[in-house]
Amino acid sequence: MLKAIGSRKELSFSEYYSCVSDIIGCRQLIRLRSITHHISTTRFQHCLNVSYYSWLVCRKLGLNARSAARAGLLHDLFFYNRKEYNSSKEKGQLSHSAMHAFIAVQNAAELTPLTPLERDMIEKHMWPATRPLPKYKETYIITLIDKYCAVLEFCLPKLTGLHEKH
Repeated sequence: MLKAIGSRKELSFSEYYSCVSDIIGCRQLIRLRSITHHISTTRFQHCLNVSYYSWLVCRKLGLNARSAARAGLLHDLFFYNRKEYNSSKEKGQLSHSAMHAFIAVQNAAELTPLTPLERDMIEKHMWPATRPLPKYKETYIITLIDKYCAVLEFCLPKLTGLHEKH
C-alpha cells in the first residue's frame, strides 16, 4: 500500500500516481526505502509525503502539480548518511543542507529529464537555509511542505505511539 503520512488515501490508483508512475518504482527510489530519515520513517516515505502534499497544494492553487509531485519524490535522492557527512565535514565544505540538494538534482537528472521548474524545486527545497531564492511559486510550496512533513514525521509517531518505520 502506498500512503502519505497522515493520509488514509491509497495512492497507487490515483490521479497523483499517474504523475510519478514512470519513476516511483525505479531502483534508486526503491533503495531509499532502506534508509532511515527523520528518526521514524524512511527517506522514500519522506519523499512520498513531500511529493503527495506538494501535488495536492499545487493542484488546489492551479499551479504545476505534476512537476511538484515529481520534484517532491526526487528532492532527497541521495544515499549517504547525513550525520556521518556532517561529522566528517572539512572546513569550507558545504553543509549537508546545501550539498544534498545538489546531489539530489544530479541523481534525479540521471533518472529522468528534469524541467527547469523541477530542477529549481529540487535544488532550492532547503531555502532559506540555502541560497539563492526560488524562482517559482511551486518551489516555495515544496520548501514549506518539506518542513511540514519533517515535523509530522518527527512528531506524529510520538503522538500516536507508533515508533516503527513506515
